[in-house]
Amino acid sequence: MAVVKKLISLDNMVADELEMVSSALKVTQKEIIERALDFYFDHTDTILAQKISKDVEDGIEKVHDAKEVFADMGLNDV
Repeated sequence: MAVVKKLISLDNMVADELEMVSSALKVTQKEIIERALDFYFDHTDTILAQKISKDVEDGIEKVHDAKEVFADMGLNDV
């Protein structure tokens, strides 16, 4: 997996806690941040799915049948 460098600024209290947790768990701060972001993204995926479901229910988002879409695109054999 490719690695991308990001420069971020943290509040002093958050930076101190990150350092303390990193030291206590004997893992890098990078690993803690990656795990935290993975957890957060999983959480937000759920929130986004709920929003999309509500938007479909409320008629804000329209759902199309896959067979109809494929037919409109001339992909009847899919």
